[in-house]
Amino acid sequence: MDLQKQPASAPTAPQPAPAAPQLRASDADRDRIADILREALAEGRLDADEHAERVEGVLSAKTVGELEVFIQDLPAAHDGRRAATPSYSPAPNRPTEGAIPAEADQHVVAVFSAAMRKGRWRAGRRMHAYAVFGSVEIDLSEAIFEYQQVVIKAVSVFGNVEIRVPENVSLRGTGGGVLGNFEVDTLDSVEPDAPVVYVDGWAVLGNIEAKPKRGKLVADILDRVQRKVDKNLRKHLDR
Repeated sequence: MDLQKQPASAPTAPQPAPAAPQLRASDADRDRIADILREALAEGRLDADEHAERVEGVLSAKTVGELEVFIQDLPAAHDGRRAATPSYSPAPNRPTEGAIPAEADQHVVAVFSAAMRKGRWRAGRRMHAYAVFGSVEIDLSEAIFEYQQVVIKAVSVFGNVEIRVPENVSLRGTGGGVLGNFEVDTLDSVEPDAPVVYVDGWAVLGNIEAKPKRGKLVADILDRVQRKVDKNLRKHLDR
């Protein structure tokens, strides 16, 4: 090995490394590919059957390399500018200071019983859920989000608290368990103004679980995506 000093060369800015094909795919990666397929459908590059088949494959893909297969014959796969653009900005791990009130807007309590909140309802900024020898279910999959940041404080004592959110929001969790289980699936939305749900809780000989509900999307975000597709479709038809 030549250890002699080499002539100094002009420093170059480090280039971002491309995502390795063998890396595990995240929900944000799948959303990015799904957006490309949606645009391809609107532009007439894919028919409805091809689009449905590829989206199904995207949902079951495990690695980044498996995802890229579904767009390799589309222009977006060879657009360096798109690849260089981050698909999303991760939501902060904690709510913005002063954005969440100290008092709860709603309480859901189950003591030796079951309680649930589901369907089309308005989610406040703070909700408290208590399950004592009981079961609480909070389903936000069809809820109306009036605020971008929502905090759910959950306490389970010999009970169960189950929280479900739409798959196009961001989800964060802080808490733990004492001879119990506290499980929150971290989720990042590709939409910069998507709601963020924070789950704070403790499970004492109980269970607290928060996960996305697959196939369920926040309606207002879905409407914006549909308007974008319609706009691209109109451009295609006007050519």
